[in-house]
Amino acid sequence: MPGFPAATVNALPFTGDPAADRLLVAEPMALLLGFVLDQQVPLERAFSAPAKLLERLGTISPEGLLAADLTAVERAFAQPPALHRFPRMMSSRVLQLCQVLVKNYQGRPEQIWDGAADAEDLIRRLGGLPGIGSMKAGTMLAVLAKQLGVKPKGWELLVPDHPTLGDVADQEGLLQYRAYKRSLKQGAA
Repeated sequence: MPGFPAATVNALPFTGDPAADRLLVAEPMALLLGFVLDQQVPLERAFSAPAKLLERLGTISPEGLLAADLTAVERAFAQPPALHRFPRMMSSRVLQLCQVLVKNYQGRPEQIWDGAADAEDLIRRLGGLPGIGSMKAGTMLAVLAKQLGVKPKGWELLVPDHPTLGDVADQEGLLQYRAYKRSLKQGAA
């Protein structure tokens, strides 16, 4: 597994499962999958899904998931406990992501950031992936830069100026991040 050589952490405390948290740092595809799945499900469920998918299919590599075919990936997503609220839709999105990774990045997610000219290019690359929009791209840049040592030129200017997962270093930080998100929802209601 390639991992993040300049990472300042050996795990991201997003799941409550130490092994799943370590996988997010050890395997770039796990982190990318967590971000893709982080919608309409609790954060822990989204970011623990890559570890469960690895357990169920034996791979989370883009080539391995594409070789497994849609039916096998759908079954892995739907098997109790389901990996996502919408297992069929999200298994299809994950395979779309894998196709893009194989076509544009030789099946290596780390080429997304390693090959970026600067932070603006990285945001564009991330935002162009299935399941990653501009908001997630900014949050992912924050995690990459603040915790995983991926600091393309200009990153400081493009990370969100509000708390993100990039600021979550432990369980207390996760609670503070959640409180911030709740306050936003309450303000919008």
